[in-house]
Amino acid sequence: MKVSAYSVAAVIALVSAGLLARGVAAQESHTGDWKVPMTEFGQPDLQGNWSNATLTPLMRRTGDPEVLTWAQAAAIESGAADAVQDAINEPSDPDRPLPPGGSDPVCIDSGTTCYNEVYREPGSKVAVVNGEPRSSILTRPDGRIPALTPQAQQLLRDMRAATPREGGAFDNPEARPLSERCVVSFGSNAGPPMLPNYWYNNNYTIVQSPEAIVIMTEMVHDARIIHLGQRKPMPENVQPYFGDSWGHWEGNTLVIETTNINPANVFRGVPLSSKGKIIERLTRTSPDVITYSFTVDDPERYVEPWGGELPFNRLNDQLYEYSCHEGNYALEGVLRGARFDEAQAAEAGKN
Repeated sequence: MKVSAYSVAAVIALVSAGLLARGVAAQESHTGDWKVPMTEFGQPDLQGNWSNATLTPLMRRTGDPEVLTWAQAAAIESGAADAVQDAINEPSDPDRPLPPGGSDPVCIDSGTTCYNEVYREPGSKVAVVNGEPRSSILTRPDGRIPALTPQAQQLLRDMRAATPREGGAFDNPEARPLSERCVVSFGSNAGPPMLPNYWYNNNYTIVQSPEAIVIMTEMVHDARIIHLGQRKPMPENVQPYFGDSWGHWEGNTLVIETTNINPANVFRGVPLSSKGKIIERLTRTSPDVITYSFTVDDPERYVEPWGGELPFNRLNDQLYEYSCHEGNYALEGVLRGARFDEAQAAEAGKN
């Protein structure tokens, strides 16, 4: 896991809005002497380590414009940096009680999952695309995920009804969520679509060959293989966790179409249907930026297609394996805890 130097981030975040604007304009410039680098086999070169960590939320908040002013972006970044510094500088009391769990903003879900701020790296910058600081990653149709279709709403009701109310959800490892089992990344880091988790390890390594591109996601060490060339679709009943991805080049843009995503790998609780597909576009727009765009097109799940875009910024650091693995002690503890609760309830029933 990469650990950020937050003191540096804080200084950078306090740069004036004018300097920030000029810096981003230079970073995203398509003019001048810079040209998209090519691999030895003639493809635009996307290889290297990248990060999509950002302060920009997935969906646009009510009342926010699509594009922020540079002053608004600078205020968001400096406020986040100040909050991080306050958390880091706060002394720890060795006699403090257990953390409050889910009520604490830096806890995931319980009293055992609070992290010190030094372990987190949620992002320190507002996402900038085409020289514009964005208020949300989603831009289509209106910065928010559209409504579900009636069929999708019924599917979710059926899924809830099929979930055991008590006990069953903790009866075996397979009943636990994929991310808890360390099968896939938390949130949608590996995707598709590939999105930040607003926590840590939002890092990627891209490797290319003439026939395929591999995108390795640090979080849970997921690897997506995108085949290039004439699409040879998988049978509908073959459903890898990250789907069946095929790519082709449109100029300097890698276009990836993915279908057949395993229904267990849901996005915000909603599985992609057999009619659904996700289109991703990766374009090297500067020496240090890949602009990532995606569209979710699933007429059985959503009333209209939706999508957005964000930058993948070059990461000049080495990535280390995130060694989350199925069968880890935490999962064993979850199941043992359930058995303990059952034994306690059974004992109380005898009295």
